Amino acid sequence: MTVRELAAVPDVGPLLVKGLVGSARKRGLPVEKLPRLSLLLDDQAQDVARLADYCRVVGYGLTDRVPATWLHVLTFPLQAALMADEAFPFALPGLVHVSNDMTLSRPVSVGERLRLLVRAENLRPHARGAVFDMVGEVHASDEPVWRGSSLYLATGARVSGEPTAAERLPAPSVVPAQQWRLASDLGRRYAEVSGDFNPIHLSPATSRLFGFRRPIIHGMWTHARALAGLGRLPEAYRARVQFAKPIALPGRVGFAAARRDAGWSFAVVGKEGKPHLVGDIASA
Repeated sequence: MTVRELAAVPDVGPLLVKGLVGSARKRGLPVEKLPRLSLLLDDQAQDVARLADYCRVVGYGLTDRVPATWLHVLTFPLQAALMADEAFPFALPGLVHVSNDMTLSRPVSVGERLRLLVRAENLRPHARGAVFDMVGEVHASDEPVWRGSSLYLATGARVSGEPTAAERLPAPSVVPAQQWRLASDLGRRYAEVSGDFNPIHLSPATSRLFGFRRPIIHGMWTHARALAGLGRLPEAYRARVQFAKPIALPGRVGFAAARRDAGWSFAVVGKEGKPHLVGDIASA
């Protein structure tokens, strides 16, 4: 594995444009492997003002301890840089974020300087194309404190082998206890604090270019809002979510949660109870 250390945080906007422009060249080609490349950012300070804005947008209270999903946000520019790299085999427009699995090993303070590392691995066939894991790691004072794995589906991609059935998380069988109203500009506001300016989230005009009549909210906003909706979380925990149906903006959804073993099972659901997101959380 080659580790490429970056001098500064990548600018996501140009990377998304680069990925879109280069997509035609990559689309439809058979894929045998992912690049053996990790991207590294060392000794990174956290932006307190940006963290405060992030917490307001997703519903967290602001404390000295940062949310686990905030650490995902910090790794996202490296994910974008890796997926826009010439050696990366998949076209950005064909990638779908299917699920996320993250573990916070201990509380992380906003004052800690961090080491961020991202890589892609575990390429395998899927009934609709191919899937792979985008893995992020965060270290503080040379100690691993967070690990996240985002499963991406490359629709229409060709990878050798036979697909295997994936585990499906069960939704809790309870009535939603919370109702959330999602404003029409929520995608733009989350993009500003997360750096994810994918056009499908920003406006009706840009989302229509990619087949959506209305903009849809980021899956990682829904993930973060669900954890915030649970209230007090363990000091160390593992949270898993699976994304089902996109949430169009503006919109209204319900949040349901139920105790399960040593943690919680939860879901974000639409009008008829059909899930947009299903997840669980347990102490790590």
